[in-house]
This record gives sequence, C-alpha cells and structure tokens, in this order.
Amino acid sequence: MPLLDGVRVLDLTNVLAGPFASYQLGLLGADVVKVEVPGSGDLARQLGADPELNAEQMGASFLAQNGGKRSLTVNLKHDRGKEVFAELVRGADVLLENFRPGVLERLGFGWEALRKLNPRLVYCAVSGFGQSGPMRARPAYDQIIQGLAGMNSVTGTPETAPLRVGFPVCDTLGGFAAAMAICAALVRRDRTRHGSYLDVSMLEAAITAMGWVVSDYLIAGQAPTPFGNENATAAPSGTFQAADGKLNIAANKQEQFETLCRLVGREELITDPRFALREERKRHRDELRLEIERSLAHRNAAEWEELLSAAGVPAGQVLSVPEALELDQVATRAFVHELDLPGQQLRVLGSSVHVDGTAVAPGGRPPLLGEHTDALLAELGYDEATIAELHEMGAV
Repeated sequence: MPLLDGVRVLDLTNVLAGPFASYQLGLLGADVVKVEVPGSGDLARQLGADPELNAEQMGASFLAQNGGKRSLTVNLKHDRGKEVFAELVRGADVLLENFRPGVLERLGFGWEALRKLNPRLVYCAVSGFGQSGPMRARPAYDQIIQGLAGMNSVTGTPETAPLRVGFPVCDTLGGFAAAMAICAALVRRDRTRHGSYLDVSMLEAAITAMGWVVSDYLIAGQAPTPFGNENATAAPSGTFQAADGKLNIAANKQEQFETLCRLVGREELITDPRFALREERKRHRDELRLEIERSLAHRNAAEWEELLSAAGVPAGQVLSVPEALELDQVATRAFVHELDLPGQQLRVLGSSVHVDGTAVAPGGRPPLLGEHTDALLAELGYDEATIAELHEMGAV
C-alpha cells in the first residue's frame, strides 16, 4: 500500500513550488486533484524548452511535476463554481495553494471558512514570504528569493558574485518544506481529528537550507563570502583539474588528506609545514591546489574518481545534466520513468525515496487541462444534466 493511499489533495498551485510539493505527495500515493482555471490552467502549461508543447498547454515545465494528477477546471469567481469547490473541500484531506496571501480568502475560502466546511482539512499555503509580515503581499519568483535570502551573495567567486544558482532551488526547497509539513500534519490529524493551517515561506526555507553559511554568521559572527568551488571549512576540498576535465575532491578529514597524498604520489605533502595541519592547509589552499593538480594531470577524471573513492576519499567528476541522468547509479535505482503521452514518450523523475526497497513512480501521465472534470464531478454526485449546465454557464 502506498504511504499516502487514500489521501485526497486539492492542488490549486501554479508553476513550481506548489506543484512540486503536490507531485511529491502524489509519488507517495496521494490522489492529487489539480484544480485549474478554465481555459488557461497552470501557467507552467505554457513554459518550457519546446514551443510546440507550450502551444498545446503541455509545456515541459508542467510535464515535469504533474504526472499522476487529475485535472479539474473550476471558476472560483462564479457562484456555482464556488459551490463545486465547496463540495471538493468537504471530501478532501489536504488543500494546497500558492496564491499571494489573502487571495483565497477574498474568494470566500479563507482558513475559517475552510475549517467550517471540513474540520479535518490540512490547509497549506506556500508563498514567497509567508502569510504575515511587511513583505507578505509582494510577488516573488525563485530568483527574487535567491537574492533576498543571501544565496546569490555567496555563489561564485569574489570576482563573479553575486550569481544566481543555476536552477530554481528556492521553489524546490519551498516545495519540499510544504510536502514535509503536510505529511506531519496528516499524522497529527489522525491522532487528534483536527486539521492544520500551514504557512510556508520560500524565503525562510531558502535561508534554512543555507546551513553552515548562516550559522557561521549567527553563531560565530563571521559574515559569509563567496568561495567559488572551494569548501571554506577544509582543504583540499573543491574542484580540481585532471587530465581531461574537472574533478571534485573533498578530503575533509586528516586521514583522507593523507590518503590523497599517497595516491597521487605526493607523500611529502603530508609533512610539509604548509599542509600538515588542517588550519595551515586552509591558509595555503592555493599552493596545495597547484601541488595536487600537477599529479592529477597524469590521469583522467574518471580514473581518479574510481581510485580515490575506492580508498575512502570522496571524489566525483563534474558532469553535465545529461551525463548525470545517464549514470548507472541513476538507472539502477529506476529514478527516471517513462510515461506515455499522445504521440510521444515522456521521461520524468520519480521520488528520491525508495519505499520498502521499491522505486516510487508517478501513477500516470500529466493531465490535459480539465481532462478529469466530468469524472470528478460525477464522483461528487453531480448528474450528467447538471454537469452539462455547469459547463454551459462557465462554472467549470
């Protein structure tokens, strides 16, 4: 049985943070009903690298995190549409939205109204800054959050920073935070029979994820600076040039440093006063890099990766995204899944979590806009004539 078997999630979210959260819940077995605006739907339907898919409202950005969901269109500005939505809420376990704070309340479905409809509902609102505070009403996309969280300021080198992280990391972090909180709230609900109101801030999720960078300032009073590919806490720990490409090495422990020196044929570095102790290595990291790279130049990165890893020194090639997806490790764990779309095969990611030794895959292909509207309305008890009437008046 899937971990979230029998859990119904109403997904009112758009683009990435919210849809990513509900996708994680769907991978774990939840029945995710994507509630979309008639005619347009999730903006991500129009986003992605393939213009033809965008024109068909099945953009790559949408396809990536909506597999296995069912799509129902509802006009929340129409009185009959609101009636339909109220029925959906009564039968749901979770409602997830990423509107700006206050939007759902203005439509008549704030937390108090939702609680009256369904006291056991877990309501999760994902927003850029949270539902309170002086910045609550601001619009926010991933890049805005990266900048405000301080991420850009520590990405790159002193010469190139600030730099944007090369993928929408804040959206992803916000989505993970929302999914985790929802799962926790469902556990409490099963014990207490009471729902929860979850307020997820992407800004706070992003700052939380910065870990030691933040704690160095909060605890040690040290303002973080950009360090490029180097690890500020250890040396040699960063990206090194091998014969044919880049190699990440993280010899963070003394024994790892000594093993590295032996494997590259530079045992004399172990007792060199500049490198013998951890703090000395950090002070002389540039000199140490040059010494190590002279020896790394005699083999390619793949060979060094195998040799160092086998000896307990963390090492790995710097791969492109296509190369990473083709790793045998990724294939062995069945992380990439093929889904059937009309006229083509779709490859998407599953869950990073195996459950009881089994890889977790989406339950089906991403839905066409409104594809399951009639079926879901029938599940709610609407007959064919009423469903036709709701369509005709623009309520769904």
